[in-house]
Amino acid sequence: MHINSGIALAKAIAIMTLVSGCASTIDRGNFGPFQRSLNNTSHGYQVVTDPTGTANSEYVERFEVRNGDCTGNEDWSDCDNDRERSELSEKNKTTTPGKEYWYRWDIYFPEDYVNIYPTKTALAQFHQKSGHVVWMFQNSDGGYHLDQQVTGSTERYYELISEEDLRGKWHQIEVHANWEKNDSGFLKVWVNGEQKVDYSGRTMTAKAVYFKYGIYRSYMSRYKSWNNTDTVPTQTVYYSNVARATDRQSLAN
Repeated sequence: MHINSGIALAKAIAIMTLVSGCASTIDRGNFGPFQRSLNNTSHGYQVVTDPTGTANSEYVERFEVRNGDCTGNEDWSDCDNDRERSELSEKNKTTTPGKEYWYRWDIYFPEDYVNIYPTKTALAQFHQKSGHVVWMFQNSDGGYHLDQQVTGSTERYYELISEEDLRGKWHQIEVHANWEKNDSGFLKVWVNGEQKVDYSGRTMTAKAVYFKYGIYRSYMSRYKSWNNTDTVPTQTVYYSNVARATDRQSLAN
């Protein structure tokens, strides 16, 4: 085996080890371990060789949600709440007020990616421990946008990627956030190097915030009713280079 191939294989194994919650040496910046969230199907999450040939890494993370992919635990049931998902979630929820971080992820929507509006599809979110989501990256009625929900409901939408430019290419998302429960906070977003969001103000309301990514779709009944069907199409999305750091330079490949 060539050295480079061995390194790539080790990295892929490390990713899978990290997700399982075991010790790992994978480089995700200063993120801790991730765990799967309310989905354990084999098709829901896989580490695969980049099928596009254009990612900045040899191996990428593939998420897939099929009709009926819902489950629950002692605290919540996606099935009972009209939701389906395949996500990874930070296991250790330790980002408290006063912390400032840079985040990065690359995201790829295949050419056959289906928009299931008026069902809402979330593709990365900053949630709160024992609290509501505060920032949600979504594909709703088109494209990729940021839904600002610091107060607990939508305050503003920011367009990040247009519907026309969404599919068939990798997009790099960078977030610089100062997590605060007062007006000293901020959240800035760059897409493919171009700044799209420059928000100042409260960025959280609870004791801690944490990152989730993958595919999370809400209100399946809306699509079914809108299209007079009993099923919702499968969605597949790829992620790469998911990382967190204290400075932007540390996120670069």
